[in-house]
Amino acid sequence: MSSPIVDVIIPAFNERESVGKVIADIDKKLVREIIVVDNDSTDETHLKALAAGATVLNEFRRGYGACCLKGIEHVKSKAIPPDIIVFLDSDYSDHPEEMEKVIRPIVANDYDLVIGSRALGKRERGSMTPQQLFGNWLATRMIRSLYRIRFTDLGPFRAIKWKKLLEIGMKDQTYGWTAEMQVKAAKQKLKCTEVPVSYRKRIGVSKVSGTVKGTLLAGYKIIATILRYA
Repeated sequence: MSSPIVDVIIPAFNERESVGKVIADIDKKLVREIIVVDNDSTDETHLKALAAGATVLNEFRRGYGACCLKGIEHVKSKAIPPDIIVFLDSDYSDHPEEMEKVIRPIVANDYDLVIGSRALGKRERGSMTPQQLFGNWLATRMIRSLYRIRFTDLGPFRAIKWKKLLEIGMKDQTYGWTAEMQVKAAKQKLKCTEVPVSYRKRIGVSKVSGTVKGTLLAGYKIIATILRYA
């Protein structure tokens, strides 16, 4: 695959301080369109994303997965479909300038799904909470045990072939999105790999790991998703 068409989907909720930085750090030579899905923010996330050059969609159903699904529907409307979809977060914890590294296995070695692994990469001290580290450890080992595929992370920074994304039929609207993609890819025998990515402290407070309620709900949903498709 040479010179693939790449579209980027970025879910965002109250990320006015960070979303512009994320967009600015994406190599525009690599991507056709940057799609920010604003999850009914109460701040200027929408305006900041527009000012940075992104296409901005509104999704009023709360949930990370709901935003990703909204972005997918937008991409479906294009006359010329992309070859690759990249997902990353809007809080500036990911390093968007590493996008070429994430898509490279698809372009060079015909992989279907590439996970940007924070476990394999360089993490800034304090960028992941103890509950995040434990949750990733537990979830990836459950996936390995149940689906016979080895992942080290459920990281949000990932790339997938557009055709394969449509084939696996994503459904989850909340915290189970990343796990659902990985277990469905495993069940359908997609060619998967990981690449190390850098990770830093996010801008602002996490809506998930920053609260006890968010942490518990996310953990429950991820585990339930892994078990559901087994």
